[in-house]
Amino acid sequence: MTAVALALAVAVGAAAGGWALLRRRFVAVTVEGLSMRPTLEPGDRVLVRRAGLGAVRPGHVVVLGASGADLMIKRVAAVPGDPVPDLGVTGVAGSDDRTVPPGRLVVLGDNPAFSLDSRRLGYLPGERLLGVVVRRLSPGSPQDFGARAPGARAAGGTTRAGTGPRVDGEGTTQW
Repeated sequence: MTAVALALAVAVGAAAGGWALLRRRFVAVTVEGLSMRPTLEPGDRVLVRRAGLGAVRPGHVVVLGASGADLMIKRVAAVPGDPVPDLGVTGVAGSDDRTVPPGRLVVLGDNPAFSLDSRRLGYLPGERLLGVVVRRLSPGSPQDFGARAPGARAAGGTTRAGTGPRVDGEGTTQW
């Protein structure tokens, strides 16, 4: 094997390893439905950084697993230890929680009329968290979705093979 062929093989291997690492850390999600309006429109694609509950702050837009393979995208209203927002959020049946319990999140959609969120579902388990939306990919101009972003919209999702989860307002995902 010549030095050029060896260098090329090393470069290709490094690129493949880098791509695999990126796929583990990030996923692209396509929004469908109206529950994220006006922050996210149907057809918008967002980049999601996989993260655990400890990396989430109020104001972040996150993607969570709903039921089965379903996904939803929402704005975090409260994390464990935060006061429960006075928005008609129901907790666990028979509970008088004043703060969000450990391992749970309160998430809300920006468009309540089209959002299935903590107003109806109560606390969502932190283990359902896929990650934090970091950037809009398309269409429209890029937008940073860090903690300083104003509000997020809610949606559920579907995934197309190789493109990442596809999110719709009904919270359903098709793989």
